[in-house]
Amino acid sequence: MTRCSACGRNEAFYFRVYSGERLCRECFLGSVENKVRVTIGKHRMFEMDDRIAVAVSGGKDSVSLLHILSKVESEFPRSNLHAVTVDEGIRGYRDEAVRNADKNCSQLGIQHSTVSFKELFGYTMDEIVRKTRGDKLTPCSYCGVLRRRALNVAAKRVNATKIATAHTLDDEVQTFLLNIVHGDPSRTAHSNPVAGSENAGLVPRVKPFCETLERESALYAFTKRIPFQEMPCPYAGDALRNDVRNALNRLEEKHPGTKYTVYASMVKVQRSFEKSAEETTLQKCPECRELTSSGLCRTCQLLKKLARL
Repeated sequence: MTRCSACGRNEAFYFRVYSGERLCRECFLGSVENKVRVTIGKHRMFEMDDRIAVAVSGGKDSVSLLHILSKVESEFPRSNLHAVTVDEGIRGYRDEAVRNADKNCSQLGIQHSTVSFKELFGYTMDEIVRKTRGDKLTPCSYCGVLRRRALNVAAKRVNATKIATAHTLDDEVQTFLLNIVHGDPSRTAHSNPVAGSENAGLVPRVKPFCETLERESALYAFTKRIPFQEMPCPYAGDALRNDVRNALNRLEEKHPGTKYTVYASMVKVQRSFEKSAEETTLQKCPECRELTSSGLCRTCQLLKKLARL
């Protein structure tokens, strides 16, 4: 029997290749929770009396984060959690995810609110996909922009002071490489662990999982037997992100620790662009009155385009 290298008592069930650790179930779960606590503290993500809107899609990462933040929040009685879910309107996919989000919130005794694309923008994601067939923009391009706006609306409705999203380290390094592929590395400055400002009309967003690998977030959910949706989004197949994800996974398998190395490089690039990002002048969008860096905001641009189709 191979013993856990942390406690030395129990049988190891997980080999953390990049660090050489062999962990039992209890020590593995504790290590993920501790990494989240350290990340929260290092980046000063929360105040003692924050009202935190946890973005819960129903997938493995978001429900794992919900369970961990519920555990952390119980130690700070002046703080409060409220789960928010965006229903994009994807038949046969989002319905199951919303049910899983509800199930986890009920289990933890956390209030749960849902907003929908149809309610906010007049279209479901299914309708957007049908209207934009042949468009050079992928469904993910529309969904990403509209989801960000919807999450901000949902957080404001519950009077949240922070939005916690379940972006893992994998998500962060994928976005970093996508920005490079698209020729816009300066966008990395907007992907910090703490982003947004109430002064800009945005509920500040934090990413407690930003230093946690996606595979460990998934294993946390499996090990805790947390119900989550396993089916991937039907519209994500053609996204460039999938190619970047697969390439990173192959590199990580062959060279353990690659993702953390890329993440460290991303942090250095972020710092070099921070000053220029701070100097960006914001103005109100003439349509929705939300703040934007130039003219019509991206959400209104997409909605106008959809109205013309």
